[in-house]
Amino acid sequence: MSQSYRYILGSQTYQFKSLAELMAKATPQRSGDRLAGVIAQSARERAVAQMTLADVPLKTFLNEALIPYETDEVTRLIFDEHDTQAFAYISHLTVGDFRNWLLSDYATPQVLAAVKMGITPEMAAAVSKIMRNQDLILVAKKCHVTTAFRNTIGLPGHLSTRLQPNHPTDDVNGIAASILDGLLYGNGDAVIGINPATDNVAQAIKLMKLMDDVIQKYQIPTQSCVLTHVTNTIECIEAGAPVDLVFQSIGGTEATNSSFGFNLNTLAEAQDAALSLNRGSVGNNVMYFETGQGSSLSANAHHGLDQQTCEARAYAVARKFNPLLVNTVVGFIGPEYLFDGKEITRAGLEDHFCAKLLGVPMGCDVCYTNHAEADQNDMDNLLTLLGVAGCSFVMGIPGSDDIMLNYQTTSFHDALYVRRVLGSRPAPEFEQWLTKMNIMKNSTDCVLSSTLPSAFSKPLYALQGGR
Repeated sequence: MSQSYRYILGSQTYQFKSLAELMAKATPQRSGDRLAGVIAQSARERAVAQMTLADVPLKTFLNEALIPYETDEVTRLIFDEHDTQAFAYISHLTVGDFRNWLLSDYATPQVLAAVKMGITPEMAAAVSKIMRNQDLILVAKKCHVTTAFRNTIGLPGHLSTRLQPNHPTDDVNGIAASILDGLLYGNGDAVIGINPATDNVAQAIKLMKLMDDVIQKYQIPTQSCVLTHVTNTIECIEAGAPVDLVFQSIGGTEATNSSFGFNLNTLAEAQDAALSLNRGSVGNNVMYFETGQGSSLSANAHHGLDQQTCEARAYAVARKFNPLLVNTVVGFIGPEYLFDGKEITRAGLEDHFCAKLLGVPMGCDVCYTNHAEADQNDMDNLLTLLGVAGCSFVMGIPGSDDIMLNYQTTSFHDALYVRRVLGSRPAPEFEQWLTKMNIMKNSTDCVLSSTLPSAFSKPLYALQGGR
């Protein structure tokens, strides 16, 4: 049952007709909410909405669904899988109290892990709206989320990378060269993941075999993924392809996911198929999801919600399937949704915080499109802030320029920078491999070897025609 909310400031009374409107008006400004017509009309109204939201009891989110239970399977997932026993620890709090508690010394990593299944995405989104950037960083750093397949991702003090060797024509030599380049910078422990230029089952299998050959030849403790549609990956598994991880872009509403061509049953089928292959050596987290603020609005599937709340709801979908990796492609959808570097930075910190609070292994594609009011210095800032916050992984692309997807992200040397400046290390199994292969001569300080490792010199000379 929807209720209205009001706040009296001096002689003026502010009225918010629903919890959804209150949350939208309380959201720090961004172009997507302006496009959707849900943004606060002034900084004053936004501040009033935030003060009003701070007084809302957390229990309210269990009594007022932002999208009706009867018409949305993501809402049903959120309500049906809510852990009332875990929630009991924080059930007496308002949103404002919840913020204060999260920032307190009482909210230890162990306590946060114990209550995560009692926190709904809407609760996480609500509290993020009244938090400063430093609050988002501090609390996220306390949320430890660890997953495993052929190595262990998300351990405190570690930062992993997705090696993204995309090529505009899927040329195998170009892809192989990018993989080698990334490995020599210590990239690739999260996953070696390719966005195929030609997206079909036959091409996906070809790329899967290429990456599997490299991983097997050099005994690399990592995993591969072709970022094709989930139904294509199911067909690849049925055809006997070497599938490590199943990928799918996901959203926070049933209508968003329908526009992507899947539902929760599809993901369950894919997870079961991948688990049946038993390809992991140290764990069995087999799913890889990508999200991003604005995806629901771009599909006209946001139900009048603000884009950050829709984004947080996607983490309920991710959490259901115990993924190895999840990342927000924070600036990829474009300036229509996140206009400039400031909005991209805020969204990246929000996404990372909300996901980690919910127990989701969140990384971030620190990125922007060429028509956004942002540049690489903005990305340096966000990369550093996410590193401080304990982000699970970031992207590694040659020269930070994805020439297939045509956007700007983080490079192999960007990942090396943030590891060095923050003292972060690769996944432990991958770090041992880097040392064994003489790629790093000092893995503690992420110091690369000054000479080309012998295991890679012959293939490189072969590519050069033996010169």
